[in-house]
Amino acid sequence: MQKARISRRAHAGARAGAAVLATAIGCAALSGPEAALGSRHGAAALVVSAAAPPAASTPASAPGQIKLVIQHAFGHPPFVIAGGRMVVRGIVLPFVAGQRVKLSFYRDGRKVQVSSAAVQDLGNGAGQLHVSFSSAITGVVQVHAVHYATAEQAQFTARSARVHFASPSLSSGSRGPSVRALQSELHGLHYVVPLNGVFDEATARAVTAFRKLTGLARVSSTNRSFFRRLQHGGGAFHVRYRRDGRHVEADLTRQVLAEIEPGGHVHAVFEMSSGKPSTPTVVGHFRVYSKTPGVNAKGMVDSNYFIRGYAIHGYPEVPVYAASHGCLRVPIPNAAAIYAWVRLGTPVDVYNESGGGSHHVREHAGP
Repeated sequence: MQKARISRRAHAGARAGAAVLATAIGCAALSGPEAALGSRHGAAALVVSAAAPPAASTPASAPGQIKLVIQHAFGHPPFVIAGGRMVVRGIVLPFVAGQRVKLSFYRDGRKVQVSSAAVQDLGNGAGQLHVSFSSAITGVVQVHAVHYATAEQAQFTARSARVHFASPSLSSGSRGPSVRALQSELHGLHYVVPLNGVFDEATARAVTAFRKLTGLARVSSTNRSFFRRLQHGGGAFHVRYRRDGRHVEADLTRQVLAEIEPGGHVHAVFEMSSGKPSTPTVVGHFRVYSKTPGVNAKGMVDSNYFIRGYAIHGYPEVPVYAASHGCLRVPIPNAAAIYAWVRLGTPVDVYNESGGGSHHVREHAGP
């Protein structure tokens, strides 16, 4: 009987101890890792239930962009004389050390040169590179740039403006991009010239007028000296009488005539031929007082009279030197446009820097 009581007490104590242990484990699990560290059972539970630590992330490569600038090319669109050299400057943002850019040069759509350039630190977070290119062959050149992606910087690309490598030797009958580049430059200087890529009579007249203004030989073809003057900004007509508003200026020294808009802006420049030494053109400030369209008995076309018989008019012969009987001759193809632009009362300023011309108004001035 006594043994039975002892056995029942032991069994009850065992059940109580098991309950206490279960409660301790449950409390450890509920109170977090710190509470569980004191129990082997709690530590095991933590290992099983805890999330794995995140893996270290790889840094993202920097974005990038490049702008290509053409140097040692001139004009709009830019051109280089064949045999000359241009330089491509690349501006890279942002600068990342150790990067390179591949530049491919295409002439008329065909790849002719490939260069690889290191990006150098320019400061202020930017980088730069320089690559030169020369061509003795005429054509249109464009540069394609690409930076292939690296661990430090992403891929980026760019294309340059198109550059014309122009032939300097052009004359009547020439055609192509070189002629178009020539015409574009002359047009930008307000010479009356088409933009058709054909060296026609109008282009020849504009070339002659440019040569007159720049002091070159007065012929109607181009050469290397001609294009160098274009490259260095030569050939612009310099207005003398800006305060005269909308007016005409006749430069007897250079044998050119220009239409000037208010504010001193050049509208158009033409070649002309003034009075020869024995019958000089009168110099001074005048106004158009009479206009006669068409051809008169003297062969004058679309005449604009500014004093007595002195007029601006078209004529079949317009040599590169002073040859008229006092009038200002212009080529017949230009006469109608000049006649339409000039109005009654339009001021006409005639001057000669070399002291030529005359202040005496003759009775019988003519073509």
